Amino acid sequence: MTWPSSVGERRGGPAPVAAAPGAGRDVTAAARRLLREVYGYAEFRGSQEAIIAQVLGGGDALVLMPTGGGKSLCYQLPAMIRAGVGLVVSPLIALMQDQVAALKPLGVRAAFLNSTVPHAEQGIVLNAARSGQLDLLYLAPERLLQEHTLAALAGARVALIAIDEAHCVSQWGHDFRQDYLGLDVLAERFPGVPRLALTATADAATREEIVARLALPRARRFVSGFDRPNIHYAVRARTRRPQDQLGEFLKGHAGKAGIVYAMTRKRVEQTAAMLCERGVDALAYHAGLPAGERAAHQARFLREDGVVMVATIAFGMGIDKPDVRFVAHIDLPKSVEAYYQETGRAGRDGAPADAWMVYGLQDVARLAQLIDQSQAGDQHKRVERQRLDALLGWCEVTTCRRRALLAHFGDALDADCGNCDTCLDPPRTWDGTEAAQKLLSCVYRTGQFLGAGHVINVLRGKDTPKVRRRRHERLSTFGIGAELSAVQWRSVLRQLLVRGYARTDAERYGALSLTAKARPLLRGEERIELREDTALRRPEPASRQPSALPPDTPPALWEALREERRRLAEAANVPPFVVFHDATLREMAHVRPASPEALLQLHGVGRAKLERYGAAFLAVLRRWEEATGTGAAARTGPPLTSAAMPATMPDT
Repeated sequence: MTWPSSVGERRGGPAPVAAAPGAGRDVTAAARRLLREVYGYAEFRGSQEAIIAQVLGGGDALVLMPTGGGKSLCYQLPAMIRAGVGLVVSPLIALMQDQVAALKPLGVRAAFLNSTVPHAEQGIVLNAARSGQLDLLYLAPERLLQEHTLAALAGARVALIAIDEAHCVSQWGHDFRQDYLGLDVLAERFPGVPRLALTATADAATREEIVARLALPRARRFVSGFDRPNIHYAVRARTRRPQDQLGEFLKGHAGKAGIVYAMTRKRVEQTAAMLCERGVDALAYHAGLPAGERAAHQARFLREDGVVMVATIAFGMGIDKPDVRFVAHIDLPKSVEAYYQETGRAGRDGAPADAWMVYGLQDVARLAQLIDQSQAGDQHKRVERQRLDALLGWCEVTTCRRRALLAHFGDALDADCGNCDTCLDPPRTWDGTEAAQKLLSCVYRTGQFLGAGHVINVLRGKDTPKVRRRRHERLSTFGIGAELSAVQWRSVLRQLLVRGYARTDAERYGALSLTAKARPLLRGEERIELREDTALRRPEPASRQPSALPPDTPPALWEALREERRRLAEAANVPPFVVFHDATLREMAHVRPASPEALLQLHGVGRAKLERYGAAFLAVLRRWEEATGTGAAARTGPPLTSAAMPATMPDT
């Protein structure tokens, strides 16, 4: 049969088996063999093996695993072993295309079915699924739930159903998709077929909602730790234009790939233009751009080195680029869950990466206004406010930021992480009781219907037309706060809003008002410690930069291997990391294998990739030896062991 471009051709592996309870030893051995031969990994990580055994035994599973932890492997391997085709529900066209593109070089028979597939090819793909010629078929939820698709798949033997990005089922979540709500029908249409719900982000309430809405009452739950120890977390107060603060941050990341998130399309375009003016290779991405331009920008980001994508949240879900060295937010996300999901796109290769965010008083007011003005019901608004409050509270913590982040998801660290801003540069606090009393009093005396700018002008004794028009120069609070700058007063107000002493009113354009919590503070019945906003940290020292190679590794050889990878990737029209990840190239440059058998022992080199790319990389190594008069025996450093491999396993 002639395969369309969306289908990968199988190149080997064990014959599929109908796994059942009691057959665990045989199927586990098959899974381990495929792990080595297809993916090039020596061993499973974390709970991967237990999840695979659960599915191979016919059981359902709810899988929570941090980004880069290897969720995809948990359904890809069982789909290759069990008889039939594995159906994978994926929310984005780009995500399913990237997955199939990564599987094809491994020899895995995979296809996707979405609006980009011509009508004539759709029939070929469905016939392949029905006739047992596919291991994996990726579909969007709306495509899978169409009656003609369900009817066509009724004649297929379905090995499993994997629902990726399962948090999209939660109406209180950050990536809600209406079509996910209908996926409970899969339990009725495919009885007895094991189903997996997988996500990197779900608090306890969202997990319960996933299980209920997807009809997975007997699913075994696998909750891996949420910690990404290679990511350095930092939150900065907005002290000037966020684009200027971003520019300072990026000085420590010159030539590195990264993602910058902004709230609005206008801010995205302005920021991308500013970065380009400063010599950064930056691109804009938002839903308002033409589809072709968005696709071209995403392709450049995936395939080229050092590109910075400035985007709204329309970009990123499922992005599998392993060498993203930073994720920056110049506007607040909507929740801790959204923040964790977005920052998880950094450092998927396990090398050091940064999650950097700047925020200010305007963010607090704007997000509260969006919630209040939404058409959602009161319950939804309450949940959204709780999520915003949790995020704001996390931004203002004075203890280990990572411990506070993990605690939100019910996870814990035994000790402070030593790799976040509050650990490396502990914030100073000051007795802000008097300042808070002055500010709250001024809010009260100006009538509790004016915004932050006017209140601060009154506090600082500014003679503005608005102050004179309202005769607020006559107030007892006029000028009593002249000792602090406007930026300092905004910091005080931001912290009072976060802690619930005051609130903004969306219906009155951000007007400030007091809450009941302010009364004891105004009366002097309690005191308050405020965080002192510090200046920007200097760029991280070179020792933290992720470009360092293993000892005794020639940089020129590393660059030669990367150039060969780039050439092969361009010829195959795939991103470079689909050929080999950086971790594999680093080990290759360090160990310098001289034979196919030695190359096969490297992390991430399976038989399919050995056949496809092995000769080309061995030729680069051989030319290096001839040019330098060295060989593998000349290397003095120890070989890299599994302990030196990245802590995360890139998804395929």
